[in-house]
Amino acid sequence: MIAPQEEAATAAIAQITYSIVAPVFNEEETLPHFYSRMIAVMEQLGEPFELVLVNDGSRDGSLKVMQELHTRDPRVCVIDFSRNFGHQIAISAGLDYARGKAVVVIDSDLQDPPEVIPALIACWKQGAEVVYAQRATRAGETRFKLVTAAAFYNLIDRITSINIPQNVGDFRLMDRNVVDTLVKMREHHRFMRGLSVWVGFRQEAVQYDRQERFAGTTKYPLKKMIRFSMDAITSFSHLPLQLATTFGFVLAGISLVGIIIAIILRIFTDAIVGQASTLILVLFLGGVQLIFLGIIGEYLGRIYDEVRARPLYVVHHTLGFSSPEPSHRQVLK
Repeated sequence: MIAPQEEAATAAIAQITYSIVAPVFNEEETLPHFYSRMIAVMEQLGEPFELVLVNDGSRDGSLKVMQELHTRDPRVCVIDFSRNFGHQIAISAGLDYARGKAVVVIDSDLQDPPEVIPALIACWKQGAEVVYAQRATRAGETRFKLVTAAAFYNLIDRITSINIPQNVGDFRLMDRNVVDTLVKMREHHRFMRGLSVWVGFRQEAVQYDRQERFAGTTKYPLKKMIRFSMDAITSFSHLPLQLATTFGFVLAGISLVGIIIAIILRIFTDAIVGQASTLILVLFLGGVQLIFLGIIGEYLGRIYDEVRARPLYVVHHTLGFSSPEPSHRQVLK
């Protein structure tokens, strides 16, 4: 026997064709323009949709703008976090609550133009289950960011078993089957563009030109980019741990040869005098040990986070949803 609330939730999901998920962090100036362009694009398609805005602990007036948009247009749904949980977690929350048959993830800063979405949808209707938007050009980004991004994706491609396309961010469309698979994956240190590749399914690309930010500043400074890279590497590769083991064996072999040479020189010559060389070697080995202890600590810390089993995020309140719980808990359980 299916409960009435479950029937209502299922019916609500069946009525929505597209869900647009957009994380928001301090985008007060951009949000009205983002909304206008998104609505203009989606209304041309002539199918039911919802715009899911995830307030990731914004400190400006972003939440007030989102509330006003929801009051004006019920198709705008709002998830308000209790604090800042991060961009990847905000995407995860949007996927949890999204009710559409296809879900588009897009940043709200207008660097990813909403006008590309019809091309993603057309590819989905032809049978693709993940359609990622691949950047042909990247306007407004520094040479440093372009070089480091290229180096990062080359590294990921070499050390992991998944093939993450070059020049691809989180802007993509995913079929409901893909979304249902992703919402079951509750790991805390998330690299969503890697997870969406890892799950498989039929994946295709659509080229587009990335634009400059409409307003505000980047939400990914160097510190966050480094942490993001660490999450990506540790989520999909054990190579750092394997390097620690390999380097340990190499150093052990070199040390054994060095000990034999030192004994021979000590017996037959006066070449080894004093302790300076010994101290330098000890300091070098101590530094190497601390580096690899840190690598092991990174993995151990991630295990600890998973074992604690805390929720990925805490929602302060929602607007536009029939239940405060995510749709996957209402219908998929």
